[in-house]
Amino acid sequence: MIMKEHILVVDDERPIVKLISYHLEREGYRTTGCHDGEVACQLIREQPFDLVILDLMLPGMTGWDVLRIARNEGKKFPVIILSARGEEVDKVAGLELGADDYVTKPFSPRELVARVRAHLRRVSSMQPEDNSPRKLKYGPLVLDEDSREVFVGDQPVELTTKEFDLLSYMMKQPGRVFTRENLLSQVWGYDFEGDTRTVDVHISRVRQKIDGALGGSAETSVIETVRGVGYKLVLPAPPFDENGGSANRGE
Repeated sequence: MIMKEHILVVDDERPIVKLISYHLEREGYRTTGCHDGEVACQLIREQPFDLVILDLMLPGMTGWDVLRIARNEGKKFPVIILSARGEEVDKVAGLELGADDYVTKPFSPRELVARVRAHLRRVSSMQPEDNSPRKLKYGPLVLDEDSREVFVGDQPVELTTKEFDLLSYMMKQPGRVFTRENLLSQVWGYDFEGDTRTVDVHISRVRQKIDGALGGSAETSVIETVRGVGYKLVLPAPPFDENGGSANRGE
């Protein structure tokens, strides 16, 4: 069997790490397990992981701290939080820190593996298939799918993996109204059991970063809320360039 991506499993309960690792390895993934936050941080700095499954309540250093440090150090791999804390405030906090998904305990190992597969498939689909440049442009906003970089003019904008995927998907169809369910299906790659809050959180974070670089405000956001439906990508008025801000591939 050809080994697939390398996944870090972090949980203070050793049986849970063993259970998750067993199911992932059955699917051909390589796994590394650890049981406290400080070791997790050290492993993340030393090894290139493709995805991290992260508990929040860890000895030594919390999962919140591990996630914050990883994102601050530029780690862009998907992070799935696995926690017994199921309150909405905890889910939102995790997503706002840069997590890509939130699974509550008790959990189904099969569902967790399916979510892992969906996140990794989404990352893999963003990899270039040839040597041609792949850039999306929308007014002053430029997204490079090869380097996974985003710029407003000459100013770089740092996005997490899922924030980048979300913006990339919307930039390919500017002006279209996307429902939350559509964004969950196309960007996250699976049904999220009706919990569309994750879309709202990621949209909010992308707005803050892009609008901040544009010097705009909530009233002139590049992502407009369509009440009762979802979101669409629009150029705030007045336009930021003379080309009308249409999105296109290439230069």
